[in-house]
Amino acid sequence: MTRAKLTETPAAVQIGAKTAKWIVLLAYLLIALFPILWLTMSAFKTNFEIETSPFAFPEVWQFENFISALTISGLPQFFLNSIIVAVFATLVNLLVTSLASFTIAREKFPGRKVYFTLSTAGVLIPIIAFMVPYYTLITRLDLYDRLLGLIVTYSAINIPISMFLISSFMTSIPKELEDSAEIDGCSFFQRYYKIIMPLARPGLVTAGTFSFIYCWNEFIYALLLTSSTSSRTVQLAIRFFTSQFRTDYASMYAAIVLTMIPSVAVYVFMHDKIISGLTAGAVKG
Repeated sequence: MTRAKLTETPAAVQIGAKTAKWIVLLAYLLIALFPILWLTMSAFKTNFEIETSPFAFPEVWQFENFISALTISGLPQFFLNSIIVAVFATLVNLLVTSLASFTIAREKFPGRKVYFTLSTAGVLIPIIAFMVPYYTLITRLDLYDRLLGLIVTYSAINIPISMFLISSFMTSIPKELEDSAEIDGCSFFQRYYKIIMPLARPGLVTAGTFSFIYCWNEFIYALLLTSSTSSRTVQLAIRFFTSQFRTDYASMYAAIVLTMIPSVAVYVFMHDKIISGLTAGAVKG
């Protein structure tokens, strides 16, 4: 009996460990999804239902809340502004950081490591600490209350993390490929856009996805650097549902759900490439 128990114990322990693992994972999943599910459910309620029974299902699904969210706050204009800012800021960020990362990862020059450290050290500095410098620079450049000001700001803010991701991936590309291209007569820029850029595409997609999601969801600098409704982004549309005497929670929640769709969709369609980019950049071949 003793030997039988000894042989059965490891299997029982393994089953218990797997069960505990799945319980913890499901608990984390529930904690992460509960606010999103509650918000989505509340977007189909009336204001009275939200205040009196916040955790109950709606008696009648109020689809007109989404129509109100689009008409009351002028959400289409904000959506267009956010798309313009997020797309162009991401493109500018990728252009600058890919060139800088290529130089750091593939070229040898004095102070290369120091330059890379200083360029990526911005990841450790809180974004709020740059509010005064960015506001001063944007106003002096006459870019205040313009979409171009937000594009420049967002592009600069995402430089540290993009350089870290792209340079790590470019470093993992075998040097022999570049040496062969150089023997065939490829110049610096030809090696950049014909050899390294196609091979570094997963890293670029990873950095671009993170940059786009940040630009789409950013609120503080959009509030700081804009004042008119013609140049504000979609995250600021939520403020239009709150007045001095009343808050339209139903339409506000519907607007929040609509603003979440683009960033969630980008991550859902790109998550495979993001994971492959992060893991490939961590392995040096």
